[in-house]
Amino acid sequence: MRNQPALTTSSGRSWLIVGGIATVLITGTMVALWWRLGSTAALVGAIVTVVLFGAMVVVRFTVEHRRRRLGLLAVIFLAQVLFALVVVLMIALFPPIPAA
Repeated sequence: MRNQPALTTSSGRSWLIVGGIATVLITGTMVALWWRLGSTAALVGAIVTVVLFGAMVVVRFTVEHRRRRLGLLAVIFLAQVLFALVVVLMIALFPPIPAA
């Protein structure tokens, strides 16, 4: 399990590509939910998603040790996706109440 090429030999570029695609898709979904439902949680979700991708970029270019860098990129990517899932489920289970 620990001897994965994506966690030992990559430069991190693939994590940034996948993270960038996920960021665009997640942010688009969150902005659409915010626009359509007026959900503040969706707007916060979009902002956090972009911030987490920014953290991926910072880690990619500042962490020298390859294995640590790739592990951090994987953890941040997973956090980004799980956070988006939690926000979408929260909006689905507890929709915002429209203002009167």
